[in-house]
Amino acid sequence: MSIDAIVEASRVGMNQERLRLEAASRNIAAANVPVAPGAQPMRMEVTSFADRIGASPQLGERPAELRQVHDPSHPLADASGNVTYPAIDLVTEMTTLVTASRGYEANVKAFNLLRSMVLRALEIGAK
Repeated sequence: MSIDAIVEASRVGMNQERLRLEAASRNIAAANVPVAPGAQPMRMEVTSFADRIGASPQLGERPAELRQVHDPSHPLADASGNVTYPAIDLVTEMTTLVTASRGYEANVKAFNLLRSMVLRALEIGAK
């Protein structure tokens, strides 16, 4: 395997984990934002990494499930006093944040290790 292929694998891995971090962050931020009546919220999620081998990772969208909270004083409450929010599982999103962060760190460490090995090989070759 060439050095360029290893660097590319680390780059793609870091990009994938960055997208997962961004998507989970957006989901957490949208968890307590009420949905206007008639509007459908979108939940961001990353496509499967296994499906994306050899291609750049991309974010996909799917409609979020909704949850109802009884709050008659809210300006977006319907006639029965319920406010609609996206049903985003904060535990899942926080787990995604932690695993994506660890994955990103692992890719950075692999890249730095490869870089130090190449620099050391250049030092040995220069002697």
